[in-house]
Amino acid sequence: MNKMNYLKKNLLKIVLVAFVLALPVLSLAQIITDPNPPPTAPVKIVNPLKNAETINGLIKTILEGVIKIGIPIIALAIIYCGFLFVSARGKPESLKKAKDTLIYTLIGAAILLGSWAIAQLISETVLAL
Repeated sequence: MNKMNYLKKNLLKIVLVAFVLALPVLSLAQIITDPNPPPTAPVKIVNPLKNAETINGLIKTILEGVIKIGIPIIALAIIYCGFLFVSARGKPESLKKAKDTLIYTLIGAAILLGSWAIAQLISETVLAL
C-alpha cells in the first residue's frame, strides 16, 4: 500500500519528467516526402537526431537537449531563491530554507554543466585515439 500512496502523491512529477525526457525526441521528428512522388514511392523517415549515428553523437545530442531545457529552469530556480530571500524578512527558518534552496540549485547547475564538460572531455579523448 505504501508504493500506491507514493505513486498517487508523485504522479504529476512522474508524468512531468517523462514529458520533459520525451519532448526533444518528439519535437525533432520529421517526415520528408518528395513533393511530386510517383504513385508507389514510399515515405522516407529521416533520423531526427542528425548527429546520433554513433554513441558519441547520441550522448552529445541528448546532453545538448538537456542543457537547452535545464539552463532556463536553473535561471527560474535562482529567481525563485531570490524571492525566498526577500520574503524571508529575517526569519531564521525562512532564511535557512532560502539558503538550502539556493545551494541545491547551484549544485544542480554544477551537475548539469559538469556532465556536459565531462562528456566533451571524453568525446575529444575518444576522437583523438
